[in-house]
Amino acid sequence: MPKPRSLDAIFRQWPYEPGRLSARLVEVESGREVLQMRIDMGVMQMEVSGRPDGARPDGFETYFDHLLAEALHEGEDFMLSEEQCAEAEREFVQFYHRRICWLALRRYSKAEQDARHTLRFMDFCRAHSPDEQWALSREQYRPFVLFHHTQARALAVLEERDAEAAVQAINEGLAAFRDLFARFDAEEQFEGDELVGRLIEMREDLRNEFDVGRTLHERLSDAIEGEQYELAARLRDEISRREELAGRRTSARHV
Repeated sequence: MPKPRSLDAIFRQWPYEPGRLSARLVEVESGREVLQMRIDMGVMQMEVSGRPDGARPDGFETYFDHLLAEALHEGEDFMLSEEQCAEAEREFVQFYHRRICWLALRRYSKAEQDARHTLRFMDFCRAHSPDEQWALSREQYRPFVLFHHTQARALAVLEERDAEAAVQAINEGLAAFRDLFARFDAEEQFEGDELVGRLIEMREDLRNEFDVGRTLHERLSDAIEGEQYELAARLRDEISRREELAGRRTSARHV
């Protein structure tokens, strides 16, 4: 067995800076790329795809995928066990660490993907939780994850130089926030929420910087509210055309 080696050289070369999130992509053996985050007295290393720790629970890409298969097998009466809740917690934490690293590195599509995984996993846990208190303890983090998802999605779209679509992504995130507050009968808190305020500020900054007026979706809402149904129909057609074009571009990038 090889003798354990000190990490002193790494720590000297990459010092820890309190109050600053330091992340980097590093190429290791066989050209494999990993994501590293400097923490106090250490370095955290994560895989760039699949589960951050590189594990494949029962052969699945993530523990969430494993639980989906379990739920499909057992049917609608499936309920998470105490052990499964603990493993779910581990995966939530792992994806959180990788998500904030992607944001720090401005890899917005990656951050959006990891935030979407967490939101879907939260939905699953809420539906199959054995204990309402445990489910609520997870839900307290949903606004923060939703904020990251909206922020990352808007910035990923903006990288394609489509500022109007970025504004619309923020509007959709704000609508999700409004639905979340409504679910907990707290609609009156929406306007004063800090994360909501930051998204609204980001949206208006995009409007000003890129000279974005009312988006197609906003104009559609205005037309429906004003009972301008012919205009609404034309706007729907234009929205469909743009979404189809965006879908083609996305497919072309992944070929």
